[in-house]
Amino acid sequence: MTDYTPEVETDMLTDRDSRAVTHEELEPVSNTLLQQGFRLALIAAHEEADEFRIVYLFTAGPPDRRFELVLRTGTRSPAIPTLAASSFPAGRFEREMRDLYGITPEHHPLPRRLVRHQHWPQGWYPMRSDAGPPPAFASVGEPYPFVTVAGPGVYEIPVGPVHAGLIEPGHFRFSVVGETILKLKVRLWFTHKGIEKLAEGRTLDEGLPLAERISGDTAVGHSLAYCLAVEDAMQYQVPLPAAILRAILLEVERIYNHVGTLGGLCNDVGFAIAHSHAMRVREQLLRLNADMTGHRLMRGAIFPGGAQVRTLPDLAHLSAIAADVIAFTDMALRNSIVRDRFIGTAILPGQSAHDLGALGPVSRASGDDVDARRSHPFLLDTAGVAAATETAGDVMARFMVRTEEISHSIDLLNRLIPQASPGLFFGPHSPARDPVSGVGLVEGWRGTIAHRVEISNGIVTRLKIVDPSFMTWPALPVALAATIVPDFPLTNKSFDLSYAGNDL
Repeated sequence: MTDYTPEVETDMLTDRDSRAVTHEELEPVSNTLLQQGFRLALIAAHEEADEFRIVYLFTAGPPDRRFELVLRTGTRSPAIPTLAASSFPAGRFEREMRDLYGITPEHHPLPRRLVRHQHWPQGWYPMRSDAGPPPAFASVGEPYPFVTVAGPGVYEIPVGPVHAGLIEPGHFRFSVVGETILKLKVRLWFTHKGIEKLAEGRTLDEGLPLAERISGDTAVGHSLAYCLAVEDAMQYQVPLPAAILRAILLEVERIYNHVGTLGGLCNDVGFAIAHSHAMRVREQLLRLNADMTGHRLMRGAIFPGGAQVRTLPDLAHLSAIAADVIAFTDMALRNSIVRDRFIGTAILPGQSAHDLGALGPVSRASGDDVDARRSHPFLLDTAGVAAATETAGDVMARFMVRTEEISHSIDLLNRLIPQASPGLFFGPHSPARDPVSGVGLVEGWRGTIAHRVEISNGIVTRLKIVDPSFMTWPALPVALAATIVPDFPLTNKSFDLSYAGNDL
């Protein structure tokens, strides 16, 4: 490991650097990394015999750079310095860590609960080794402390957590005057599943089904991030044919999800014919998934050290799908009502997207281009994927970014598929080693997915997961400020974030 001081230039860092820091050093060293273009990808707490070890993962690229800071605190009244003043994502990671581990971020500017609802037992921290079975949950007698907006004509509209559809629970509290939204508070974590805790004590193969099910529409993205983390830790050598298959699966997952989002946006403005065509195309892609892997969501195709597919997509079929996407998106964009509803609606300024740490199409539609395919490529052929960015930051920009990404993904598939072969490909597995850690970074269809795994004797001792939705949800209320209530469903769909990926 190379030692790091704030004066060291970033081009001297490698993708395996780390440094232990004291409580006094944490903030200045973190700020230096942020100023040098790194972003905070995750904060993970690790419980040891007599202390907590906190790992801060900073990433940047291209070229691929990763830097970890390691901070320690005792298990009795554990506390750490907050980084919330310099990093909004850090503040949320710290609140999550306090709720699940009982580690206090000192002087945090927003010390409210994040994960824990009001009926969660006080003093019970489910990620700690001494947590034991959950005690009885109390009745919800204490309301969540929503900020009340007062003034003439101001009223509140509560939406959810139960919705009239097949989406997971989330509560949206609107403070409104007339139809104009003054403030929106999003309350999630109604279905916290404890996936990170469930991963502890599993073999590397047993951890994979959990990763595949973090968010059902991102089975490839999360399973790939998990496998890359395992392979980074264990130094597995993944054969090139397997890496190519993985890249193909990832782009197919991106396409079928983006098609669904585009159709949903058309549906939310009442343009049913474009929505119907999008659903027709999406069904073709789901059937293609099943043909390739035996599963419509492509579970089971990626595993530590390799990948397998039954068949490969036909290039002529992909060309037909590309033409269909162009046809229904052009149909939508020629419609004056669609354009009127999309243009200028729910603008997320580029600086806000950057400061909040938003990822994926939402970030790129506001001009902040973060794409792990270029920054952290696991296959060099993907490092040159074209950037799909807009600057307007409105619903139209998010629509156009997804349209462009479909086109770029199909171009990439046209380059990758001729190099690929169906079948099962895997490399030799290294024997179990002393405690090791690894990181997997993948550009899923919602943005960069991060997994960090720690392994001892072939057993997962800690798995930290960051779905891009965790990073991007806070941007939704910012985009909706000063819009009108009827634009909420449209805006929410243009973000198209995951409840399940957030509510781990």
